[in-house]
Amino acid sequence: MTIYDIARIAGVSASTVSRVVNNKPGIKEETRKQILALLEQYDYSPNETARGLVNKASRMIGILIEDIRYAHHVDIAYYIEEEMGKHGYCSLILNTGLTDDKKVEAVKVLAQRRVDGVILVGSTFETEAVKRALDAGLSAVPVIMTNGYLNLPNVKGVLVDEREGVENCVELMRVKGHEKLAFVRPSHTKSSLSKEQGFVQGMERRGFKREELWIYECPTTLEDGYAMMERILEDHPDVEGVIFGEDLSAVSAIRALVDRNIKVPEQVAVIGVDNSKYCDICYPKLTSLNNRMVEMSLEAARILFDSLEGRENPDRIMLFSRIVEREST
Repeated sequence: MTIYDIARIAGVSASTVSRVVNNKPGIKEETRKQILALLEQYDYSPNETARGLVNKASRMIGILIEDIRYAHHVDIAYYIEEEMGKHGYCSLILNTGLTDDKKVEAVKVLAQRRVDGVILVGSTFETEAVKRALDAGLSAVPVIMTNGYLNLPNVKGVLVDEREGVENCVELMRVKGHEKLAFVRPSHTKSSLSKEQGFVQGMERRGFKREELWIYECPTTLEDGYAMMERILEDHPDVEGVIFGEDLSAVSAIRALVDRNIKVPEQVAVIGVDNSKYCDICYPKLTSLNNRMVEMSLEAARILFDSLEGRENPDRIMLFSRIVEREST
């Protein structure tokens, strides 16, 4: 059933039906009611692509994620897509990978698809290459970053204070009696470096010097987390606690400790970051810093919709993390 079929049945022009479909003025109320009844009777569904060309709106948003395999990224995509769907927007989710080239290519894809808005998930997109690509191809649409920010007129950020959160993790270790600590960051993103800064500040408050600290870098995989824990034990057999910059590596680190018959948390305590589903499926259950991923996602979706509706919000909004204590501390 097309708009022309509805027009023929109603005895009006196709443009009149189009005006009713798009809720335009200038149509007699009796005619409007007649056409609406026919639209409902024949279950008419407008071609959204065609409507987008006319209204210059695609009713589609883009979500860029570095690696959707991570549990917290799955949650973020789910909540953003669900929230925007309530407002009639569909989501195009692109898995960009690690390199700037792929991220820039993803931005170009969204520009070609004429999306109405974009959400960038994580500080991994906080690079000059991504900034230039957004400025070149998507400067006319609102862009929201979670846990990051780019200084462009159309970009807003929803951030979480992970530096203070990790500093609080150091303090929790101290309260539990664990003094000799190591920190493992997942990558060189702004978020990762902020976590490291929290660890450094927390340890310096306890009298340690920067050069004395045990800081490592590890890819976010089960295998690498396991191997990293073994390396820390070899480098520092007297280690009493390890803070990982994300949960997945922390979970596999616990497995490495258990395999060596090292008691967790009595001998070595472990803390992760993200408060993901991984925390409750390992043994002992993982204590983790809740960096408010769900709230951040919903807030990003809210701000994006506000922007699409012409409502203003601050350039940056800060959320505050909290520790969810389980069995590994």
